[in-house]
Amino acid sequence: MNDIAKYFFILGLILICIGGLIWLSGLLPFKLGKLPGDINLDWEKGKFYFPLTTSLILSVILTIVINLIILALSLFHR
Repeated sequence: MNDIAKYFFILGLILICIGGLIWLSGLLPFKLGKLPGDINLDWEKGKFYFPLTTSLILSVILTIVINLIILALSLFHR
């Protein structure tokens, strides 16, 4: 039962960190979703938007964060 409590505590800390990063992202000099390389097509019958560059940047950042979390959990579990 104590293992479950540890995992919920760690999950809570991770969610707090993610929330803080999202909150602080408003202070960045650039806005995610409006980067060069994002595809935005407008025509008279509709719109199409695909955040290609934003998706790639978020993928790299999340990969690094998840790998750091896995490393921290493996060190914590020993």
